[in-house]
Amino acid sequence: MKTCIIYHSYSGVTRGIAEKISAACGGDLVEVAPKDNYSTLSAYSLGCLRARKEACDPISPDSIDVSSYDLIVIGTPVWAWKATPAINGAIAALIGCEGKTAVIFATCGSSAKDTLPIIKSKLEQKGVRITGEVVLSKSEISKNEKINDLITAVRTATGSG
Repeated sequence: MKTCIIYHSYSGVTRGIAEKISAACGGDLVEVAPKDNYSTLSAYSLGCLRARKEACDPISPDSIDVSSYDLIVIGTPVWAWKATPAINGAIAALIGCEGKTAVIFATCGSSAKDTLPIIKSKLEQKGVRITGEVVLSKSEISKNEKINDLITAVRTATGSG
């Protein structure tokens, strides 16, 4: 089963988790980035405001064609209890996702609150079926248990779990 791991990582934490998934399960990594990068100050002001509004940033790459993949994994940091505007942009930029299966995850300081339910809803509107959802808080990121839960969810979705 061919897997595409799509993620946005502001500080490198979400990238590290995506790389662990790829190392354990295989899959192509697609890092999305806002075309207009955030500074530290603008990430916590403008970025969080845009996240709260569920806004989509223009991203690079412009579109993400997942038609040749069986499984989509999407990971985001949590900004103001929501997905980053770059991940919102990535979901909007998905091509060929109808009928696909996905596992979603979020990295956060303490609470992901509305993040995964919103991502799940947006993906379901595009015809994607969610089979796994994992939140990794700051204290859980350094522990293997939650990362192993995420890897298990990906393996289960690919039929190799």
